[in-house]
Amino acid sequence: MGNSISFDRSRQPETVIPERLNVPDAYEYRTASGVRIYALPAPEYGVVRVSFVFRAGSSWQRVPFSASATVNNLAEGSRDMTSQQIAERLDYYGSWFDVSMDRDWSVVTFVCLSKFFDKTLEVARRILLEAEFPEEELRTYCAKSRQTLAINRTKVDFNARELFAKSLYGATHPYGVSSPAELYDDLRREDVRAFYEERYTADGCFAVMSGDVDDARLRGVEAFIAGMRNGSAGERLRFPEPCSIARADMPFPGAVQSAIRVGRVLFPRNHPDFIGMQVVAAVLGGYFGSRLVHNLREERGYTYGAYSAMVNFDRSGYFAAATEVGAQFTEDALAQIFAEIERLRRDPVPEEELALVRNIMVGEVLRILDGPFGIADVTIENIQNGFDNGYLGAFVRQVRETTPERVRELALRYLAPDDLTAVVVGPGR
Repeated sequence: MGNSISFDRSRQPETVIPERLNVPDAYEYRTASGVRIYALPAPEYGVVRVSFVFRAGSSWQRVPFSASATVNNLAEGSRDMTSQQIAERLDYYGSWFDVSMDRDWSVVTFVCLSKFFDKTLEVARRILLEAEFPEEELRTYCAKSRQTLAINRTKVDFNARELFAKSLYGATHPYGVSSPAELYDDLRREDVRAFYEERYTADGCFAVMSGDVDDARLRGVEAFIAGMRNGSAGERLRFPEPCSIARADMPFPGAVQSAIRVGRVLFPRNHPDFIGMQVVAAVLGGYFGSRLVHNLREERGYTYGAYSAMVNFDRSGYFAAATEVGAQFTEDALAQIFAEIERLRRDPVPEEELALVRNIMVGEVLRILDGPFGIADVTIENIQNGFDNGYLGAFVRQVRETTPERVRELALRYLAPDDLTAVVVGPGR
């Protein structure tokens, strides 16, 4: 046998943070109608993913639940195929279809083997360009969704999320509104059809291709987009200024836990302090050994976990800290969250602690970028926020350069106690 290599397993390997991050930029193409297609070629994978992105999130809807009903019923029947035929055709080719939606955007994604790209695009045309929203399938969807929402509203954490959004933005704000589950019964096919025809058009759409992308497949997607309806999608009907309140409580008799949210409205991702506030949020509650976890879980045993984060919307953003605790610990847990925020404002973060946070944040970026589909997801998010993929290099650089003094400065500027909103959903005091 040759010489063996020995390792000293008693010593932890040195952690190295990349000094720079080079993420491939997507090649940009514009169709004749002006729709942008972004390509991230990786032919060695033998699969193709195409995501079509629309400004069709819930903040655009005029009728409650019409946005989610539209995106979730695209594949329920077309002019010449039933939902079962669509599902069987995709399954036959081993292709995958998925949709997602948030407050601002919806994303419709198809994934297939390279050799079945054209066949999959034929099915995609039925789903995205020829959706019919059959009445029977829509009524089944509405009944299931009403039941799911009713079940979710028996949980303190779900109610806390809804109440927190309402308390930050206001009950009628597009980012704060929530609707009674009974309104699913009033949703008509005409409402869904109208939202589809207004929002799922070439106007405001872009596509991201990744994997085995070549010129022929790019031309195929260009021809696909040429079949989309044209027309101006317009602006939201209303978008008032956020109207935050200091405290909101929702009694929840019989609950054994209370759900707590603390935070405030801040700014979207394109603000120069957004990345810095992500570091602040990570120190407070962005990983399992964070300050909130140490305080509420390890020291006091109030909860299994706690977290904090910056949340990004198209036209806004907010900071939030959240946890669920035993009902008897509610007020002290809330006081401890405020105390940990105040400690960030009072004392610089020790360099060793901040170095750990930097490692975790950069490591999470590297994890997300593992493979062309992860890069495609990041590309979509960057485009939505007006960036190219150079943003991630700027992100890593700013995280690396964040100092304890910078963390304290941002906490002082943005996390004053009087500016924070606190929400509690639980059995009451």
